[in-house]
Amino acid sequence: MINAINWFEIPVKDFDRAKAFYTTIMDGEIAEVPMEGGMRYGVFPHDKDNGVGGGIIAGNEQQNPSMDGATVYLNGGEDLSAPLAKVEAAGGKIILPKTAIGEDGFMAQFLDTEGNKLALHSLN
Repeated sequence: MINAINWFEIPVKDFDRAKAFYTTIMDGEIAEVPMEGGMRYGVFPHDKDNGVGGGIIAGNEQQNPSMDGATVYLNGGEDLSAPLAKVEAAGGKIILPKTAIGEDGFMAQFLDTEGNKLALHSLN
């Protein structure tokens, strides 16, 4: 096992709004994939062979956006300041600004357009 996590899902209510938000802050297209049963699913860009991936999911009544529970840390790239600067303009809210975490770099937390609490991490 290389990573403790191999996939994550972020529940959303308004798929198009959430897709626009994550496309904006992550500078990468969220690829919509077909799903049955009225659900919509979008996949973040990721390395299928060597990395952790994830997506956004709408239409699954068992999953609801929340500030509670586990916090997913998205890759902030070379410096998380770049995606963090786009959060509020894209409709989200910064709840913890860029914060040093010693030799492990930096982190920040935000609310997305759906009310999910997430975080960004970078070494710079």
